[in-house]
Amino acid sequence: MCGVFGVSNISDAAHHVYLGLYALQHRGQESAGIVSVDDDATTHGHRRMGLVEDIFPPAVLDSLPGKVAIGHTRYSTTGSSELSNAQPCLVDYHTGSLALAHNGNLTNAAELRADLVRKGSIFQTSSDSEVLVHLIARSEAREPEDQILDALERVEGAYTLVMTIGKTLYAIVDPRGFRPLVLGKLGAGFVVASETCALDIIGASVVKELNPGEWLRIENGRVQELPPLPSSPPKRCVFELIYFSRPDSTVFGESVDRVRRNLGHRLALEHPSPGADCVFSVPDSSNAMALGYAEESGIKLEHGLIRNHYVGRTFINPSPSTRIEKARIKFNPVRDVVDQKEVVVVDDSLVRGTTSQSLISMIRQAGATKIHLRIASPPITGPCYYGIDTPTREELIASTHSVEEIRAHLEVDTLGYLSLEGMHDAAISGKPGYCDACFSGAYPTAAPGERSEQLHVNPAIPAVAT
Repeated sequence: MCGVFGVSNISDAAHHVYLGLYALQHRGQESAGIVSVDDDATTHGHRRMGLVEDIFPPAVLDSLPGKVAIGHTRYSTTGSSELSNAQPCLVDYHTGSLALAHNGNLTNAAELRADLVRKGSIFQTSSDSEVLVHLIARSEAREPEDQILDALERVEGAYTLVMTIGKTLYAIVDPRGFRPLVLGKLGAGFVVASETCALDIIGASVVKELNPGEWLRIENGRVQELPPLPSSPPKRCVFELIYFSRPDSTVFGESVDRVRRNLGHRLALEHPSPGADCVFSVPDSSNAMALGYAEESGIKLEHGLIRNHYVGRTFINPSPSTRIEKARIKFNPVRDVVDQKEVVVVDDSLVRGTTSQSLISMIRQAGATKIHLRIASPPITGPCYYGIDTPTREELIASTHSVEEIRAHLEVDTLGYLSLEGMHDAAISGKPGYCDACFSGAYPTAAPGERSEQLHVNPAIPAVAT
């Protein structure tokens, strides 16, 4: 999962991209970069490991002139966490300078990369995004749009792209629309961003969200809709609404905050906790879910866990040891709330179980007499191939353990997951066109390297353990 942002026909474009990336920091905390294009179509780039605030001091932003710029915050799902894989990718080829920022995963990247290497391509990174760059550069078409189309006809999987060729800005969403992208307007210029919260920070107004397969050409204050990519059944990622997106964003036409409250309401109906003294969230992505649970159940909502906001999101750290370490310093229980209380802890999802085990131990040590863990999504039993860091089935605790085994492992008194049907009803009102493969095993594309049905096991396990 990554964040992408682009502006066109806006003075001090890089400064606006910086603010947009700041708002999208939750989508990637390993590295960030900005590429600007000046009035002479010369590109200027800066990429570093770390957080947006530390990477782009004023002097750096001043060195990125122009009215066109794109930016990227990275959380690695394909390719290692190192500077060479930071984006936007920036190359010079026969048509001019090309800069590309990609959110998603190409499921056939390894196959394409091997073919390109056999034909003489030299790769500088281990990122799947570079495959797109090589495919565009090797196209024999004359026009940039045709070169891009040649490349996109060969790739499979998830790609939301923001790119520049010369002073032209392109915004593209793959035919299934796995990842969000929104178009906004600011004065005489236009903005594209992964989420609406990034438009808010610069004062841009929302024009529309791009549909699956939609492709825009933005130049000199004009937006042109190019012919859409060949259609496929839409498969928007439901996990965007459950975890990744900010609650103040509108994603896939849905208010993220409203969706999460609804999930909490449904969770309370499916898995009540009679006798509990209070309910609280694992902040911050679960805050609205805990609120919904409290509203539906009538159990008092408390702030039982305090989050250290100087620690990033633990889920999107690349290594297990880093996730566990950060979980220990990220949260601290409020002893007055927890001590000698029967508590309901609401979390948005349970992926590996490593951070949850540490968290439950802290709550128990703070004096909780009983802990009821409630998960506002179904068990994650299969890897995601479309941009979320669950690359192997073995990492997923629910793929190899029953709910009762997970309950015992986490040492909670009861454990309840939201049902798949409940998630669909609460999050998207049962509307079709969403990808839930990590929960259901219904992959919309072939799995890279292996058949998806071999990688995914979704046993008939009970939804609650007591």
